[in-house]
Amino acid sequence: MIDQPPMLVIDDDPVFNRVLTRVLKRRGFEVASAHSVQEALALIPATRAARAVLDLNIAGASGLTLIAPLLAANPACRIVVLTGYASIATAIEAIKLGATHYLAKPTDVNAILAAFKADAPHADAPPPSAPLSVERLEWEHIQGVLRAHDGNISSTARALKMHRRTLQRKLMKKPIKD
Repeated sequence: MIDQPPMLVIDDDPVFNRVLTRVLKRRGFEVASAHSVQEALALIPATRAARAVLDLNIAGASGLTLIAPLLAANPACRIVVLTGYASIATAIEAIKLGATHYLAKPTDVNAILAAFKADAPHADAPPPSAPLSVERLEWEHIQGVLRAHDGNISSTARALKMHRRTLQRKLMKKPIKD
């Protein structure tokens, strides 16, 4: 079996973390895993991972805060951010911070490994042919305002001039597909 670069899996879902770690080990990767931000911060300097699979939401904390420590430990680290609530705003933020790729859950190990190999998008790629739906634009806007208010629901509702319960109901729904 060909030796693969060391990898770090950071996800608070114990089943997903365990299964992904096991599959990656079977494929020849040296894998360490963490279930919390604190656990990840302790592992990052020791592993100096060349690749990292990072959940966007780790037990209520932003996984994006781990991008800088991962890159500080190994500037060549390739980071794939996973999320169950994908939005354009968080994808842009992850890439700006240094993530290599951003994938929406559910995903599989083949998609994750392909994301590690993917380079930056081609500049001559055509733009999408269909615009986003109004519902999807609303979802994206809410996510951006929520992020600007550090996840504070009440503050976000005031900024959107919306009742807090209405905002909570909208946030309980899955994002609208394009």
